[in-house]
Amino acid sequence: LVTKSAIRPGSNFNRQGGSIFHQRQHTVQGNGGFRPTSSNYCGSEAITSLIAVFAAQGWDLSLDGSLQPRVLDSLTGKALTSALQAYADRARRGSLDSPLLAGTAKDLLEATAAHVLVEKWGSYPSTSNFPTLLGQAFTALGLATPSDPAGAGEPIHKRMERAAYELGCALNALRNKEGTGHGRPWISSITPAQARFSIESMGNIASLMLDTLT
Repeated sequence: LVTKSAIRPGSNFNRQGGSIFHQRQHTVQGNGGFRPTSSNYCGSEAITSLIAVFAAQGWDLSLDGSLQPRVLDSLTGKALTSALQAYADRARRGSLDSPLLAGTAKDLLEATAAHVLVEKWGSYPSTSNFPTLLGQAFTALGLATPSDPAGAGEPIHKRMERAAYELGCALNALRNKEGTGHGRPWISSITPAQARFSIESMGNIASLMLDTLT
């Protein structure tokens, strides 16, 4: 399966993330090529070799077959939307180890909110605090925040949107802002279970924004 799908990454990758290999990687992943219990499993040695090849091209291939660019700052538009969706999917599955995104000082929600504002308004206020940034992104997408008073007969999903905003702010407050990008990404008092819940929740909130954007 790997042999049939392998091509030269250097000739097919580009900064926008659109590659023939990316499509074939999804095929291999969908057929169990990265799953040890599958009869189509590629084998740890083959996967380790692929990880090294992708790393040389600026991409991170995880053991479960997920593929993300190492430097998100090089992406814009739909390519960045797709990359953030991939991170959000991994977070929701519990397979993202850290809320911080590779090659940036942002966590998943910060990067997603900033991207939404660039797509909707053309720029984002880099000096804004996180609650303001997330609130502006929610507003740009037409999602409710606590600043929007509930009206009579309001759709129930608006309550969910407000809760998602509040949860996003709470998750950001749990971040360890010292030494960003190194060491423990959460404040010292958080438990492993809370960290797992936090990352999975970040994935859900980011997915809500990205799905609304697209």
